[in-house]
Amino acid sequence: MNILADENVDAPIVERLRASGHQVWYIAEMSPGINDLQVFELANQHQFVLLTADKDFGELIFRQKLTTFGVILIRLAGLKPRQKARLITEAINEHGDEMLGGFSVITSKTIRIRRPSL
Repeated sequence: MNILADENVDAPIVERLRASGHQVWYIAEMSPGINDLQVFELANQHQFVLLTADKDFGELIFRQKLTTFGVILIRLAGLKPRQKARLITEAINEHGDEMLGGFSVITSKTIRIRRPSL
């Protein structure tokens, strides 16, 4: 899967996804400090799924009704970065196709995938 990792994503997550064969662009390496809308547009322009810990992207999709190639929201507070990396990589490997075009939330207990209404 092609993934654009927001700069708030821990580096071990990016490393693990890359090691698992995913193409990952990392905002922290490319353009730190760009705003959410620029991140969102970059992901969509290149047809990358956006991986983030920022809930504000839900606002862009559900309230502003912007089209998305896919957003994965990380909600794994309290876990170490390596634990997060394992859970996220497993979730993407198992459910990646379902996540395309949706808004997915990964928690330590569940994976929720919602489709925005048009």
